[in-house]
Order: sequence, then structure tokens, then C-alpha cells
Amino acid sequence: MIVTHSIKKSYGSLQVLKGIDFQVEKGDIVSIFGASGAGKTTFLQILGTLDNPEEGEVLYDDVNVFRLREKQLSRFRNRHVGFVFQFHHLLPEFTALENVCIPAFIAGVSHKEAEQRALELLEELNLANRTDHKPAELSGGEQQRVAVARALINKPEVLLADEPSGNLDSKNKNELHELLLRIHDEKNQTIVIVTHDKDLSVIAHRKLLMKDGKLFED
Repeated sequence: MIVTHSIKKSYGSLQVLKGIDFQVEKGDIVSIFGASGAGKTTFLQILGTLDNPEEGEVLYDDVNVFRLREKQLSRFRNRHVGFVFQFHHLLPEFTALENVCIPAFIAGVSHKEAEQRALELLEELNLANRTDHKPAELSGGEQQRVAVARALINKPEVLLADEPSGNLDSKNKNELHELLLRIHDEKNQTIVIVTHDKDLSVIAHRKLLMKDGKLFED
């Protein structure tokens, strides 16, 4: 479903990615493990079209996404890619329900349909009684589950998770790992996770090691 060819990226004189070849099949869970600074996040951002490679291609179902025009690329990202970050990036002035709805509103989904989708997701993630709470009124684990619901609202082809449990305590971390597995099992959701947490990396079908700007089978 997703293929990259020879992805390279540098910051000044530092070459972070040195020609990454990578592929993901539909329904896969793939983890990319490596030390901080290994280039995991940079690669994930390129995979999710948040950043551009200097060289190489990113193909989704044989479409080279970086050949799309800017508005087309933004629309593609909104509708086909879901993101979960270490820090949830919820908007503090909005409720959990409103935060989850935002990507659907951007995609042009009606207010009624967006709210219905969001309510269903929040219920699936055991947050039905927290829909009207703002982020400051939620625990860290609850905030991250809201972020997962937001990532899933547009039924993305792939869920990209960047150190999703890195800011959680052990209990909430384990619950998040179980949640990602459940989402995969129930929705056949394709998931790519970058992490330095070995406990999280082991839930994947394929485990890759990023080292010195290259990817290796673990």
C-alpha cells in the first residue's frame, strides 16, 4: 500500500536519512525502533507528507504523493493519513468531541455526520462520558485516546504514530498499546509506529531498526 524509494534528507551538513527503501502492506503493523536522533521522526513526517524528502519517492497505491499540488497534497493528507504524536496537540479551548471533529470538518463532512462519527469513536475508546470535557479536564491517557479518535475520524488508510506512549506512565502506556492492537484487529487498520520503547515495538508484525540513517530488519 505504501512504498518509499531512496528517501534522503539532510539538515545542513548532517545527512539524517541515507536512502530509505520501505514498504507497508494493507493491515500491517510496522514498528521502527531506534535511538533518539536516529531519524525516525523525520522519516515518519516524510511518510505522512508533513515534510519533503530531498531525494526519493513516497507512493501510496502507486501514486507519487509529492507530485501532487499543494492543495491536493493537503487534501490527501487530511483524508488518507491519521497522526498520533507523543504530545497530543489537542486544542485547549475545544471539548474532546470538538477536537475529534476538526479533521472531518476540514474534509467537508457535515456537522451532523462528523459529530456522529466522533461520538462513535469516543464511545469505542471508552470516552463516552468525557465528550464535553476540555483537554485540561482529562488525564494524560484520556487526552491521548482523544488524539487517537481524532486521527481515525476520516477513516485513514494508515495511522502514523510518533512515540505515542512516550509521555505516558506505565499504566496508560500499556492501555495505549492494547488500544492500538484492538484498533488494528477491529478495523484492519494499517499502523506505522516509530518509538524507542521496546515494549511498544514488539506488538508489530514487522520490526525495523533505524540506525545511521538506514533501515534494517530487526
